[in-house]
Amino acid sequence: MKKLLSIISASAVLAACAANINSNHYETSQAGTVGQVQPCTVVSVRQVNVSSADSSTGAVIGTIGGGVAGSTIGHGRGSVLGALGGAALGGIAGNMAQEGLTSQDGVEYIVKLDNGTMRTITQGTDVYMQPGQKCYLLYGKQSRIIPAN
Repeated sequence: MKKLLSIISASAVLAACAANINSNHYETSQAGTVGQVQPCTVVSVRQVNVSSADSSTGAVIGTIGGGVAGSTIGHGRGSVLGALGGAALGGIAGNMAQEGLTSQDGVEYIVKLDNGTMRTITQGTDVYMQPGQKCYLLYGKQSRIIPAN
């Protein structure tokens, strides 16, 4: 039972590691670095959903946890069948948990730079801008747009 609780705890911790995509969030490695800035104007705004591309961690941990939990059912063949069933259900549950915990709302902006070229960027919802609003496109490890005011 202690093994199962450890596996479930590890699954919850790993699945909850969603990247912070907000424009006001910086990693410590970004502090003190120089980036490029270009003035631009918001052309289009649309709500999007951003989720992790790698959902295997939750599924793997769920499969292992489900298999361990299922193996405690019965003896002999019942234990084997319980482990297989638990692994299948655990994998599905782990995958669903990770998708739910790492999914977040975002905004896709299309902006027009002052030189006429267009760019698109997706970021979190902490700062919301309207079409026609002046802004700055910040280039760096995590590019973002921020209001020009």
